[in-house]
Amino acid sequence: MSIENTAKGSYHEVLIEDGFYVLKIQNDSSDIQKVGREIDSSFIQFHFCLKGSAKFVFNDGRYALEVSEENSLLLYNKQVDLPLNLELNSNSWLVSVIMTIRKFHSLFSREANYIPFLSEDNKDKKYYSQEEVSPAIAVVLSQVINYNLHPSVKELYIKGKVYELISLYFNKSTDADIEQCPFLVDEDNVRRIRNAKEIIIARMAEPPTLSELSNEIGLSLKKLKEGFKQIYGDSVFSFLFEYKMEYARKMLETGKHNVNEVGLKVGYSTSSHFIAAFKKKYGTTPKKYLMTLVQG
Repeated sequence: MSIENTAKGSYHEVLIEDGFYVLKIQNDSSDIQKVGREIDSSFIQFHFCLKGSAKFVFNDGRYALEVSEENSLLLYNKQVDLPLNLELNSNSWLVSVIMTIRKFHSLFSREANYIPFLSEDNKDKKYYSQEEVSPAIAVVLSQVINYNLHPSVKELYIKGKVYELISLYFNKSTDADIEQCPFLVDEDNVRRIRNAKEIIIARMAEPPTLSELSNEIGLSLKKLKEGFKQIYGDSVFSFLFEYKMEYARKMLETGKHNVNEVGLKVGYSTSSHFIAAFKKKYGTTPKKYLMTLVQG
C-alpha cells in the first residue's frame, strides 16, 4: 500500500475479518491524491464516492474507470488481478469495501442466483458495474466516514456498518423488475407513476393527498398505490418521508441552515415535529448528528 500527497488527505484501512476489509480515503487538498494497493483476483471490490470524483487506472494507464460523487463502482474479475491504482481528485472522499469471492459467496450462499454475477454462467467472467448511490447507502457511508466512538467499539461499529452497506447495495427495486409485472409493462402507466414521484418531491413541503395525486396524474388510486410500490419499492408517503429526511440531512451538512429552517423546507411547521421525524429515521437529533460531523 502506498500513498502520495497526504498533507491534507487520509487513508484508513480497517480489517473486518480475514479476507474482508474497508478503506476510507479522504483528499481534502487541492492536489490529486494517488493511492496504490495490491489486490489479487480472489477479491471483489466495491467503491463508493461520497464527494468529488476518482479515477481507477488499470494496465499501466491504458484503461481507466471513473466514479463520481454519489456513485459506486463494483469490480470483479476472476481472470486477472485488479490492484488499486487510484487517483483521487481534490476535495474527494471514497469508501471501499474489499472482500474475497469466497467470503462474498458465504454472505449470499442461499441467494446466489439473485446476484447477477454469482450465477453458474457468470462465475468466471469479469463484472464491472457503475450505479448511483441510494439515499439509504449515502447515510451509511456518511456514518462510516464520520463517527466518534471509543476505540474499543470502533471496529465493531465499522463491521456492522459495512455489512449494512453490502445488504443495502443488493436490496434493489430497479426498473429492470418492471418487465416482471404485467401492470407495469404499460409504458404510459410507468410514466404517470414517475410523474407522481416528481410531483411529491417538488411539493414535499405541502404534498397533495393520494386522491389529489391520482387525479393529477390520471391514474386510479389503486393503480397509483400498486404501481408506486412496484417501481420504487415503497408506499408514496414512506418514499417521501425517506426523501425528505435525506434532503434535510444534506441541508444540515452544509452548515448554512438552522434546524428550524431545514424543518420548514421539508414541510414541518414546528421544529419539534421535525426533530422527532429526524430521530425516528436516524436515531439521533439533528443537533447531535451535526455534532458527530464536527467531532469526526
